Amino acid sequence: MTRFLLLRHGSTDMLDRGISGRAPGIHLNARGQAEARWLAEHLRARHVAAMYASPLERTWQTAEVVAAQLGLTPIANDALLELHFGEWTGQSFDALAPDPRWRDFNTFRCGTRIPGGELMLETQFRVVRLLIELREKHADATVALVTHGDVIKAALTYFLGMPLDFHVRLEIGPASCSELELGRDYVRVLCLNETAS
Repeated sequence: MTRFLLLRHGSTDMLDRGISGRAPGIHLNARGQAEARWLAEHLRARHVAAMYASPLERTWQTAEVVAAQLGLTPIANDALLELHFGEWTGQSFDALAPDPRWRDFNTFRCGTRIPGGELMLETQFRVVRLLIELREKHADATVALVTHGDVIKAALTYFLGMPLDFHVRLEIGPASCSELELGRDYVRVLCLNETAS
């Protein structure tokens, strides 16, 4: 059995305004830095064996703050990257609102490819594969993964046996911690979206 702490990065200036995607140069803002410090303190007493993180700046900054508190060195892993948002990268939600493809993406997530990007099913495949690989590598340990909200939703919907289109029913806030226990023949979600607020 391996316990996974699924950690979302802290807030950025793009939060609730638009799609950061994989664009470079998106950093934690002051609020996000404070959230990362809370997350680090929240996990201080946990015995975490390893930490893996998306290499994007906002996730890496969050990982460094938490890893310093836990005495770890984060390991970059591309399987934890944000969805590839293709043509939508950097666009505001207001600009996307009239696009019928954007509406399709948000209502039929499992069957709508992002223009120039990926299906969320592809994201789900890569993150679930990573979790299964890490279960073997870190048996009977706790592992932290610092990633993005949709990536965490993709993993949770898979292991909860939920259709991917139900992702909107899960709230994964900035600097939140969700905990998943993955055994050889069972899975349990131990907590969801634990935050400072």
